[in-house]
Amino acid sequence: MISVFGSANMDLVAYVAKAPGLGETVTGRAFRTVPGGKGANQAVAAARAGGRVVFVGAVGDDAFGPELRGALAGAGVDVTHLRTVPGPSGIAHIVVEDSGANSIIVVPGANGTLTGPGEAGAAAIAAAGALLMQLELPMEAVIAAARCADTPVILTPAPAVPLPAELLDAVDLIVPNEHEAAAITGHDDPRRALSALLERVPEAVVTLGARGVLYGGRETTPGGPVHVPAFPVTAVDTTAAGDTFVGALAVARSEGGEPAAALRFASAAAALSVQREGATTSMPHRAAIDAFLT
Repeated sequence: MISVFGSANMDLVAYVAKAPGLGETVTGRAFRTVPGGKGANQAVAAARAGGRVVFVGAVGDDAFGPELRGALAGAGVDVTHLRTVPGPSGIAHIVVEDSGANSIIVVPGANGTLTGPGEAGAAAIAAAGALLMQLELPMEAVIAAARCADTPVILTPAPAVPLPAELLDAVDLIVPNEHEAAAITGHDDPRRALSALLERVPEAVVTLGARGVLYGGRETTPGGPVHVPAFPVTAVDTTAAGDTFVGALAVARSEGGEPAAALRFASAAAALSVQREGATTSMPHRAAIDAFLT
């Protein structure tokens, strides 16, 4: 079982030729509401990749709450520990230009009310084989959840913020993209950033987009970082590719895969996801990942 302690947001996506400036009104060409949030995205990715997943978090008692709960449950995620709290659910207001550029405003809503996983959620985390976390919840809540885990803790440090030692002390594997790794370590070079991360956590993966990933472990890669190239595919939409990668990686590791094989499995899932539009709508099922790798 994989536990996920994270955010669930409704993405409100407006598509326009060019985003408006301050005081300007423009006409958009399309609008979509899409269940999202980095926590929910990783939970769906892991479930579709073949994992048994339990989600710990919160939604509001507004109209979006049941939609978010239903989207997770529909993907096979256990939502027993997804609380409903008074007030609005988290939302992300996203403006996407025809050029592909976007701007995002995240309003935490119910996510921001969490101070920890709660007693029942903590028990679910302790009983799971791994814990996935991100940083779209209050830091105190993330630290509290990390302390509940008796098994590997995998952290996606997004959005990139200063990471307190009490959190890193509980993290077994950190998975930033190259920009987050640079913001955390102060090193623009991914290899130097990886080395700096390994001074703070036992294992690290730095994702490099189309250039693949760099992996290092204090005990698993004594000869230096391992580079796993990305699969050569034509990307249509890279939204949530990182969350797809992390969810699939957690599944592969929970099944006892060696680091290189687990990274290849996760890379295949990400490669499939970028060939389709959307976030959770683009995440592949296990059969598709296995077929891609054969």
